[in-house]
Amino acid sequence: MARILVTMLPVNDLGLPTRMLPIARALADRGHDVGVFNPAPAPMSLIAETGLTGLEMPSAPTQAPGWDIGLANSAWDVDEMFAGLYANEEFLREMTAIHLQLLREYAPDMVVDSFNLTACLAARILKTPLVTVNQGNFHPASPGFKWWEKERPAGLPSEVGGLNKVAAEHGAGPFGRCVELMAGDLSLIVGTPETDPVADATVRYVGPIVWQRGNAALPEWVDELGREKPLVWVYAGNPQYDGAGKARNPFDSIVVIRAAIAALKDAPVNVVLTMGHQELPEEIGALPGNFYRAAYLPGMAMAQRCDLMVHHGGHSSVMTGLMAGKPAVMIPTATERESNARRLAALGAGEVVLPVKGSDGEKQIDVPEFSTKVNRVLTDSSYRNAAMHVADSMRRYGGAQAAAEHIERFAAGIAH
Repeated sequence: MARILVTMLPVNDLGLPTRMLPIARALADRGHDVGVFNPAPAPMSLIAETGLTGLEMPSAPTQAPGWDIGLANSAWDVDEMFAGLYANEEFLREMTAIHLQLLREYAPDMVVDSFNLTACLAARILKTPLVTVNQGNFHPASPGFKWWEKERPAGLPSEVGGLNKVAAEHGAGPFGRCVELMAGDLSLIVGTPETDPVADATVRYVGPIVWQRGNAALPEWVDELGREKPLVWVYAGNPQYDGAGKARNPFDSIVVIRAAIAALKDAPVNVVLTMGHQELPEEIGALPGNFYRAAYLPGMAMAQRCDLMVHHGGHSSVMTGLMAGKPAVMIPTATERESNARRLAALGAGEVVLPVKGSDGEKQIDVPEFSTKVNRVLTDSSYRNAAMHVADSMRRYGGAQAAAEHIERFAAGIAH
């Protein structure tokens, strides 16, 4: 049996844990020794729910990320996003050192990662076999986030210079682009060729993956809402970064909550609001009478129960809705999420409302446009029919179990 370290970008959001924990659980159930690294509070709550071992940060980082929020939000592709996420080269250097320490102490036979640049770099430095599990637009053979635009502009910001400096300090590299690290010795794509097209015959599609306990059930109060009115599930994810001055982070999605309240507070619908173990921002105040809030609800069960999902366009949210055959209205809060949202809309399974930056620097939307699209998707059966068609096509992929089988075969190969 193999000793496997599962890593992901360590942010306080459930998108990547939702993708990675079912794989980790499947591998552990097959007898492998599995550790999971994402020490942020919300992911650690989900890791505990799986019964897996959640690893702590080996040493506390002293450097601030130095996020360029605007750049990360508007990035053309992974390289430009990393330029926004790792704007501080010293932070990149320190996080690489932390992941090197993690790998040396845990001593895995392989790393299975999703979108953690410094974990992948540490694996390459230590020559630890690497499996990557990503959505299609994170792979170097993808057309990037802005796939609807035909050509990648020249001269886009990139952190590859800083990456190569840090890599060279450890005898690794150079890399032509940061995104090269998103392709492992084995590359698994979460999704299907329909939802996540990648022009690389070596990738292996595993279909959608969503974490949910086998005995997970919705609380009684959800059933008590009845079926007389449509049920809208609003998933906002991490609404804001609770840092110094309450600065917004690159994955801020408070605009989803604001939009839902403005458009749905007087609508003939029931609204369930969840945020993935996040706190409701104080500025929201009391919720309207037709809103019902929960810190966390099992995703697939909630998707199957609702009539419509409203979310920020995160890949895991898109996959959850499509697996359940439910349409969505999406307010994508970054170009990576816009990429996912446009793919879903192109399949006929939802609508997109693009936020714009207001005079105060906050994202805002056209509330009448959002309200119109919510009503359209709820009343036009073509959206649900399209979502159900995609759900049917997804069933031939094996999800977490297929991913575990690919990883086991890879482990058997490196063992010999």
